[in-house]
Amino acid sequence: MTYKLVASDLDDTLLRDDLTISEETIKAMHQAVAQGVTVTIATGRSFPSAAKIANQIGLNVPIITYQGASIKNLLDEEVLYERMVPVESARYLLDYCEKRNLHLQLYHGDQLYAAEDNDKIKNYVRLSKTPYIIGDLRQWIDIPQPKLLIVDKPEVCDQIREELLPLLGDQMHITKSKPHYLEFMHKEGTKGHAIAFLANHIGCTLDEVIALGDAWNDREMLEVAGLGVAMDNALPELKELANYVTKSNNEDGVRHVIEKFILNA
Repeated sequence: MTYKLVASDLDDTLLRDDLTISEETIKAMHQAVAQGVTVTIATGRSFPSAAKIANQIGLNVPIITYQGASIKNLLDEEVLYERMVPVESARYLLDYCEKRNLHLQLYHGDQLYAAEDNDKIKNYVRLSKTPYIIGDLRQWIDIPQPKLLIVDKPEVCDQIREELLPLLGDQMHITKSKPHYLEFMHKEGTKGHAIAFLANHIGCTLDEVIALGDAWNDREMLEVAGLGVAMDNALPELKELANYVTKSNNEDGVRHVIEKFILNA
């Protein structure tokens, strides 16, 4: 099979634990691009956060951000694909979180909002390098949001997900990107929907797509891609549904896949 599109998750996939990418991996990505392959990233991060990394790599393609709720060109920031959370669903989620004193984050215009400047948001931005604004979330809840995010203990996130799936599951896509991150997007704000759109946009079939990830929010793109790849450090459930399991994020697993299925194919 000749592959024409490679889409990789960032955290715990393309990025090593120290948030760096090896020079060998970057070289392999550039070699794939030189062969006519579109190499991009598909992440839950905001566009500015993901764009910094994409620019460091030297990509100049549309990138998938906010779990698939947005696809933007890297160079001119033209929006190619966008799916916003329904306002009524966002309001319901805010009410739910306020009643239970849960930490909720909103996103709009590539800006991050929270009600309290606590350790949860400080730890989050330490990873994503995203600037944020603190204030009453009610003043922002009605503006278009690509995603909303609850930060809490893994078991609390699991419990919240079980409670909200019957209530919001037909209106929103609810997934986890990390054990303590519970994320809410439009029903078509998934990496799977975004990959399908991007493949059509560049003129390739889904069979010609490689998608790489480690967490449950990567499930949809691994399912639609011709070659769905799980990292060695991925969730066991994701490994089970993957077509191939590569090395870990700290062992250049993405480079291994590019070399095996593109450069040496």
